Amino acid sequence: MRSAAATVTRVAQRVVVPSAPTPRGALPLSWLDRYPTQRALIESLHVFKGRADAADAEAPARAIERALAAALVSYYPIAGRLAVSDAGELVVHCTGEGVWFVEAAASCTLEDVDYLEYPLMVPKDDLLPHPTYPASDPLPEDSLILLVQVTQFVCGGFVVGFRFSHAVADGPGAAQFMTAVGDIARGHAAPLLAPAWGRDAIPNPPGAAVGPLPVPTELRLQYLAIDISTDYIEHFKARFLEQTGHRCSAFEVLIAKAWQSRTRAARFEPGSPVHVCFAMNARPALRRALPDGFYGNCYYIMRVSAPAERVSDASVYDVVKLIREGKKRLPTEFAQWSAGETADGADPYRITSDYRTLLVSDWSRLGFAEVDYGWGCPVHVVPLTNLDYIATCILVRPSAHKPGARLITQCVAADAVDAFHKGMMRLD
Repeated sequence: MRSAAATVTRVAQRVVVPSAPTPRGALPLSWLDRYPTQRALIESLHVFKGRADAADAEAPARAIERALAAALVSYYPIAGRLAVSDAGELVVHCTGEGVWFVEAAASCTLEDVDYLEYPLMVPKDDLLPHPTYPASDPLPEDSLILLVQVTQFVCGGFVVGFRFSHAVADGPGAAQFMTAVGDIARGHAAPLLAPAWGRDAIPNPPGAAVGPLPVPTELRLQYLAIDISTDYIEHFKARFLEQTGHRCSAFEVLIAKAWQSRTRAARFEPGSPVHVCFAMNARPALRRALPDGFYGNCYYIMRVSAPAERVSDASVYDVVKLIREGKKRLPTEFAQWSAGETADGADPYRITSDYRTLLVSDWSRLGFAEVDYGWGCPVHVVPLTNLDYIATCILVRPSAHKPGARLITQCVAADAVDAFHKGMMRLD
C-alpha cells in the first residue's frame, strides 16, 4: 500500500499571539458554554488541494499563521485561557497568551492517501496539533481554547487540523472564526464579519438541571463512513412529497434512515424506547437578542423517542414524520427550558452512553466547507470523535468530486455493522 511509507514530521511549534495589543481581563461564559461536557477540544481535519500557480506564493502554513495572528486581534478571547473564577464558574481570562500552532510536513501526496477518505491512511493524531510543553510549564490542555496544525503535502496540498474548545464556540462559531482567518489570509485587513461576545443574550434558566456525565461502557461502536448519492436522496424526498404533499430535507431523510437502520440492526426488543437526539441551532429563537457576529454556544438538543418497533417496522416516510415533528417543537421547548420549566426538571443537554440513543450532528451547513485561505474551499472536512461508546452519526458534505452527502457513523457494535450498512443502502 502506498500509504505504508507515509510519514508526518512536525518541523516547528510555537505560540501565535495577536498581532496588536488586545484587552485584558476575565470574560463570563454563558450557561451553555459552562455546561460540563463543553470543556473538551473538538477535533477536525480540513483537506485543501494546492494551486498550480503556487510556486511563488506564500506557503500555506505561513499564510495561515499570519492571518491567525491578525484575526486574534478582534477574536482576542480565543488567545486567552479557560479558568475558574472565584465564584467557581468557568470564565475566559483574556491574557493574550495566544494559540498553539504546529507546522508539519508529510512525505507523500494527498492522492497517495486518498485525500483522507475513509479509512484514514494517515493516523489522525499525526495531523492534529499535539504540541510538547516544557517540563517547567506543563499546561493542562483543557485550559487551551485553540490549537492548529498545518501539514504540507508534497503535491502542494495541505491539511489543517483543529482542536477547538467547545466552551468558547459551537460549530457555527468555530466556522465563523476559521472564515475570519481565511478573510485575512486572502488579503482583507480584518474579518468581514466583526465578532461579538454577547454571552449575556444566552438564557440562564433558573434552577436548570445538569444531568450526570456519560458513563463509559465496554461496548465499542464501529466507525463507518457512508457516501450517499444525490439520486438516493432525491428518491426519498420525491416519494415523501408524493405520499404527504410536503417537502422534506436531505437531513431528515438521512437521519430517519440511519435511526431506522440501526434500530433494525441492533434488534432492540419490541416495546423498548429508542431515541434520536440532534443539536439544533437556536440562533433563530434568539435573533432579537443575539448580536451579529456572535460565536458562542447557541443550540438546543431535540430528543425524539418511540418504541423500537414503531421505528423499525414503519415506512421510512413515517420515521421522517417523527423527525419533522420533533424539529417543530424547538421554539416551544427552548422557551420552556429558558424559563426553567422543563418537564420533570429534565436536562435536555445531557449526553448519554445508553446504546438505545443515537446522537446526530449536521456539519454540512456549519460553514466549514466554505472556508478559503487562498487555495479555494476544502475538498474534504473530517469531523473526529473520541468516545467510541456513544452512538453518533455526523452528516457532512462529501468530497468535492462526490455530489450527495456523507454520513460518518459510529453507532453500532461490530456484529451489527453489515446489517446497518445494508439497511442504509435499501431504497425502501
